[in-house]
Amino acid sequence: MLLLQNARIASENSPILVESDVLIVEGKIQEIGSGLAVPEGARVIDARARVLMPGMFDAHVHFRAPGFENKETITTGSEAAINGGVTGVVMMPNTRPALDSATAVATVLDNARDRSRIPVYTSGCVTKNREGKELAEIEGMRELGVTMLTDDGDTTADPAVLFRAMQYATEFGMFFASHCEVPELAGPRALNEGVMSYRLGIKGSPACAEEIIIDRDIRLAHAAGAHVHIQHVSSKLGMETIRWWKSRGDVKVTAEVTPHHLMFTDEHIGDYDTNYKMNPPLRTQADCDALLEGLIEGVFDIISTDHAPHTPFEKAQDFITAPNGITGLDTALVSLYHHFVEPGKFGWDVLLKRYSAEPRRLMGLPAAAIEVGQQANCVLFDTEAETTFTRDFMKSKSQNTPFIDQTLKGRVDLVILGTEILLERE
Repeated sequence: MLLLQNARIASENSPILVESDVLIVEGKIQEIGSGLAVPEGARVIDARARVLMPGMFDAHVHFRAPGFENKETITTGSEAAINGGVTGVVMMPNTRPALDSATAVATVLDNARDRSRIPVYTSGCVTKNREGKELAEIEGMRELGVTMLTDDGDTTADPAVLFRAMQYATEFGMFFASHCEVPELAGPRALNEGVMSYRLGIKGSPACAEEIIIDRDIRLAHAAGAHVHIQHVSSKLGMETIRWWKSRGDVKVTAEVTPHHLMFTDEHIGDYDTNYKMNPPLRTQADCDALLEGLIEGVFDIISTDHAPHTPFEKAQDFITAPNGITGLDTALVSLYHHFVEPGKFGWDVLLKRYSAEPRRLMGLPAAAIEVGQQANCVLFDTEAETTFTRDFMKSKSQNTPFIDQTLKGRVDLVILGTEILLERE
């Protein structure tokens, strides 16, 4: 039994924080109100001046298992999630072997049940081994609860194959998540084509390599009557393309944006810093501004980190050779608060809708909420404290992040899921 006193409760439905006490009994929220009596045997936590909110949910993470456990494991990835206030995740299937069959999916989900303290879901491949040629074992994966199909890491190259998959799997209530990229245009995937690529002497990846496939895959979904989810959008025109399709009202399209595409530009790469190398690449300030506008407006339904760990050795290579991707689970909530909520660019309601409620709804799950009768799925966040992202602080097996050794405003103090306190800062 736990009583949180004087917490400021945040909700997706209002930017206003409501101060109240919250009583949790046997893993459920039993009572909310001011000046609640302390039940006998209850533990009391003074949450004064801290924000109590539902746990975050990240619908796009790479836990690298099976096949790349030197970068991340289900255990280290889920502990990184807890460290950042995230209480549920969806893994991507670009593993080795790829998650393209019931057998592969069952193995990963069994491991996740044994090795994670939070719910771990997984997507499945559209095509066998993500090669874009033959359909994966879609029915077998569906029977195990897979709802998201994606060849993430690459685009499903053959539109006829993707169209056929959409026609087939839509009947079973599944949807498609698209990594949007024309490889012939994207080139080495190193950085955005523009002033910085010319300055650094590296062939850039133009935004149109992404934008062409955004439009293509929405058109395919429109024709097939399918639901398509556009992953990690990075450009202004990409956002505007999604906005236009949504305005028509005759196709089901959702989309996500990452914290790093909201916060950073190609100019942050500086002297070839590979912690800023990702795919799609960081683009310009105009793109960042447009993506933020799209998030607030609702063009982007969710925030996802695209948590992509790599070893220090890999990221220490030259800029072109080093792999794309950064970690995000340890840092996302604090960095979003620091860069956007604290300076008033958007409120707690936007953050909770896009990084907690809507990602769960995307996966067909009920949204977490601080309400009587709901399972305790809570994060207590100190807005006045700071977090320094040292290597010791990070729980991910890899620390390839631009935030390494940076200090940001805000701190995740407490994470509760059901009857368990998953995290409590001293």
